[in-house]
Amino acid sequence: MAMEPLQKPFGTVLENFLNYLLIERNFSPNTRDSYRNDLQRYLQAMQEGCGSLEAINPDSINRFLDELHKTGLEASSIARNVSAIRSLHRFLINDRVLESNPAENLHQPKLPKYLPSVLTLDETMRILQAPAQKVPPEKLYLRDQAILELLYATGMRVSELVNLKQQNLYLQEQFIRVFGKGSKERLVPVGSSAVNSLTLYRQKLRIQLAGAQSEDCLFLNARGKKMSRMAVFTIVKEYAMLAGIPKTVSPHTFRHTFATHLLEGGADLRAVQEMLGHSSIVATQIYTHIDRSFVKEVHRSFHPRG
Repeated sequence: MAMEPLQKPFGTVLENFLNYLLIERNFSPNTRDSYRNDLQRYLQAMQEGCGSLEAINPDSINRFLDELHKTGLEASSIARNVSAIRSLHRFLINDRVLESNPAENLHQPKLPKYLPSVLTLDETMRILQAPAQKVPPEKLYLRDQAILELLYATGMRVSELVNLKQQNLYLQEQFIRVFGKGSKERLVPVGSSAVNSLTLYRQKLRIQLAGAQSEDCLFLNARGKKMSRMAVFTIVKEYAMLAGIPKTVSPHTFRHTFATHLLEGGADLRAVQEMLGHSSIVATQIYTHIDRSFVKEVHRSFHPRG
């Protein structure tokens, strides 16, 4: 279905809703763009099929979702669309654009439960050591080393990493200020290995890469500009291959690995929640899939009746 400009009032309500997400909900630009893409398609279908906002009903919404299913869209993408549609219609009720909510009883599709991909300690060490295999004078390996060390040391999201400023670093105190979803701020501890890599990168390479467009961005590309999320994905994939890791590895794999290794080491779930920047501990509980043999061994070793 080709995306065409929305007519009034469909286009107006979409822009008003997106402004609401930005100003009142403090959503990130990436999340806001995701809502725009999903709702543009939804409102275009409603514009063509219903003609007016008032004519939208549960049947028309379900027909739209059926069409999404027929395109082969994954359940997670369908669920994201349902969430966006429900949020939009709640906004239209609160803003008194509509008097009734046709999406009120819209149900989320059941998502298959999955366990996130996690690196073993040996695999993690092999990837962290991979940048050193690059031979100078290609000094970008210093930046890549710092990126990998920081991802594993903090469990931060890739969007958080590329937006890091030098002023967010408190390396002497071994803390980093991270701005997460909704610009929520948190302080995350960082270990000595990552501190050393960051210090080396800043002293030996960043100072050479920096230019007029660098501002205070921590990680820069070869042109002295802020790195993109895709560039970090490419770097992680490259070093995973160099380290001979057969599984698919992404920056988010380091986030999963960070949380899992902490919990396996006995860290408190609430502390991990704080470091990951999860607003609810429910989101953190996915990492309690840690090796059951480890859990059994802990129980056997420390329980009086183990």
